[in-house]
Amino acid sequence: MNVLLINGSPHKNGCTYTALTEVAGALQDAGIETTIFHIGSAPVGGCVGCGGCAKAGKCVFGGTVADVLPLVEKADGIVFGAPVHYATAAGSMLGFMHRLAMSGGKYLRHKPAAVVTSARRAGTTTALEAMEKVPQFFEMPLVSSTYWPMVHGGNADQAKLDEEGCQIMRNLGRNMAWMLCCIEAGKAAGIEPPQAETDKKTNFIR
Repeated sequence: MNVLLINGSPHKNGCTYTALTEVAGALQDAGIETTIFHIGSAPVGGCVGCGGCAKAGKCVFGGTVADVLPLVEKADGIVFGAPVHYATAAGSMLGFMHRLAMSGGKYLRHKPAAVVTSARRAGTTTALEAMEKVPQFFEMPLVSSTYWPMVHGGNADQAKLDEEGCQIMRNLGRNMAWMLCCIEAGKAAGIEPPQAETDKKTNFIR
């Protein structure tokens, strides 16, 4: 089994990376392979709803969203991480997640997911709420921890000093490892994922 951890910070080795490495370490201790993917420092725009992804089977704008799709398809679980920018998740990460959802949603469905964030001071809970929307849409079981999954610090060294935050990340990794093992055992016992109803599309405009 393997878990993909997506670093949505423009800083490759900053606070968000520090949080993700704590999660990854706990997963590795449980025998699960991990990959940390950095979306890069260049701005990432959001989806424009052109419909091209459905025809092409990938993000028609390319870039990091297209690059990550093979890793998403292979992953058994996914962790989305982003720093707080202006009291919500970094804009590039939200754009990245929206485009990933449109172009690779079929690879997300029913895979355990987690969201983590980092901040110097505040805005973490709103950032978590913003990032949770994509996993919720694709029926991804959200993995929780012993507190909201956040670390605090102005740089990586400060984030490492947030002992409780790092502990929360390790507990998150253990919980994801446990859930992945439970799903694996369920598959071995012949339990299939539920089939969702998709035929109803309600429009509230009359």
